[in-house]
Amino acid sequence: MPSRLANLRIRLLAAAERRLPALTRLRQPEALPIRLDRRRIYVLPSGFGLAFAGLLLVMLLGALNYGNNPALLLTCLLGSAAGASLFFGFRNVTGLALVQVRAEDAHAGEPLPLRLRFAAGGRARPSLRLHAGAAETAFVLADGVDEIALELAGTQRGWWRPGRLRLWTDYPLGLFRIWSWLHPDVAVLVYPALETPAPPLPAGDGEQGEQARAGASEEHAGLRDYRPSDAARLIAWKASMRHDSLLVRDLERRSGEALTLDYAGLRGLDGEARIRRLAAWVVAAEQARRSYTLRLPQESIGPGLGAEHRRACLRALALLPTSDAHA
Repeated sequence: MPSRLANLRIRLLAAAERRLPALTRLRQPEALPIRLDRRRIYVLPSGFGLAFAGLLLVMLLGALNYGNNPALLLTCLLGSAAGASLFFGFRNVTGLALVQVRAEDAHAGEPLPLRLRFAAGGRARPSLRLHAGAAETAFVLADGVDEIALELAGTQRGWWRPGRLRLWTDYPLGLFRIWSWLHPDVAVLVYPALETPAPPLPAGDGEQGEQARAGASEEHAGLRDYRPSDAARLIAWKASMRHDSLLVRDLERRSGEALTLDYAGLRGLDGEARIRRLAAWVVAAEQARRSYTLRLPQESIGPGLGAEHRRACLRALALLPTSDAHA
């Protein structure tokens, strides 16, 4: 049964594309800003609105049948209120403009925080809702430019497009559902997923581990106070017991030698597993404040350190072709 309904829906959409292009043209991406005018706003009565219309019809027939003028007047007043609610709901959406879409940094598999900026067009717009996939948020716009946040489900690494967004309202009485489609021509870069738990960072040559570099004796390792972000493997237990405080080996003192995060050196892992490990190492190197170089099949980035270098490395990993990832 579900497959039959899906096939019927596909056939209906195909027929609409052929015969009603004005209704289906909004399926194509549009450049920002996107302004909602009366030609792209749709209205249908809600379930409550249909029940209300049925009630008015019964009231009208009863008033006419019994010649009850007060009942007829009440029916007309309620019908006028329904018509006015349609006008106010339509006015609540028309003239609204989507001016910007941006996303914060996110890794594959994590929720993607999407931020959209709307221009209200000089008047307040209450009781609006934005629907995207399985996510929906309700918001109110003031008379200026406001930004709303929408958290979407995690996606795969690489470029991701939000697709069509449905903006709708049933303001003010819930009798009508008024909606329009927003399909911004925007692409968001999703960074690779991080391997968890991540193995220790490699040494400068990309092969040896941190523990080998720390030395066999904690006596000669640089020590500092423990931070909440420090890994448990770096805790110097003997020195901590002598000083009655938690101490860790200071990796920052060895930051003169740049790490080498080499894709080709991760033998025994498939392409996607290599990307996840390298992404985790990039984040770990930034947290440890250690300069690092990222070597990929087609390019080498670094050495460097900082937010720009981190974004450049994660971007290169996110855009690594699938053919290279499985090499």
